Amino acid sequence: MTHPLPIRVAALYQFTRFDDCAALRAPLAQVCTSQGVKGTLLVAPEGINGTIAGSDEGIEQVLAHIRTLPGCAAIEVKDSRAAEMPFLRMKVRIKREIVTMGQPDVDPLRGTGHYVAPEGWNALIDDPQTIVIDTRNDYEVAIGSFAGAVDPQTQSFRDFPAWFEAHREEIAAAPRIAMFCTGGIRCEKSTAYLKAQGLDEVYHLQGGILRYLETVALEESRWQGECFVFDERVSVGHGLAPGSHALCRACRMPLSPEQQASPLFVEGVSCPVCHADRTPEQRERYAERQRQTELAEARGETHLGREP
Repeated sequence: MTHPLPIRVAALYQFTRFDDCAALRAPLAQVCTSQGVKGTLLVAPEGINGTIAGSDEGIEQVLAHIRTLPGCAAIEVKDSRAAEMPFLRMKVRIKREIVTMGQPDVDPLRGTGHYVAPEGWNALIDDPQTIVIDTRNDYEVAIGSFAGAVDPQTQSFRDFPAWFEAHREEIAAAPRIAMFCTGGIRCEKSTAYLKAQGLDEVYHLQGGILRYLETVALEESRWQGECFVFDERVSVGHGLAPGSHALCRACRMPLSPEQQASPLFVEGVSCPVCHADRTPEQRERYAERQRQTELAEARGETHLGREP
């Protein structure tokens, strides 16, 4: 049966050992390109991470290739759908880490927190003895989170260890620590980090927010708002339905419908978040980029310079 939303979006990651990342890159890029798949895949000595989109068959071909890589046979994939291709191009990049924490001694393969399935998450976070921590960045938390969760207000995942050190005493005093992120990968590292700090009662949401929104019924949900995603959909809601946020092309911040209605929001040029921080010269440059984007779209083309 044909799905009403034709594009399959697959978010995936796997911590494993890759001895030669450079040898993996070209074949991975080739299979993606040959199948018309777009998105970003990061390859590092600690594994693979990314989100890709394409036809059902194209995604299956790419996943079949990924499953042949060392340690990736059982890689977990979180699927959603989109009406249009949510990426502009395909990128396969070699990195030092597949999610950057800047703590080289933290190795999720040596142990992470206890996984909690979405079906059991509500009971855990409803317990007043549990401290619930959102490990995502401030702009992600701003558009949605679990009720009562602690917002570390970090601008980068690299900031998380310093935030923990500043709040170590109160976090360590909690009987249980529950952590969550978009798809699960940041929690693999953040819970491994806490375990390395001597904390044992550390739990994290298996499959992340995306799995929770896909699995848990709206009437039972503890989620409030929308979930930021790193593609052209910008945000998703329950059932992974497309959300109401748009992306400012000047600062890459997600904008609510109210922010989009602001006179400071000019498509591709500025928004209420960044308007005061941009010079007239920058806004003029952004306006020209937006004009080129619109001209390309009128010709039925994709303007690859739309990203700042």
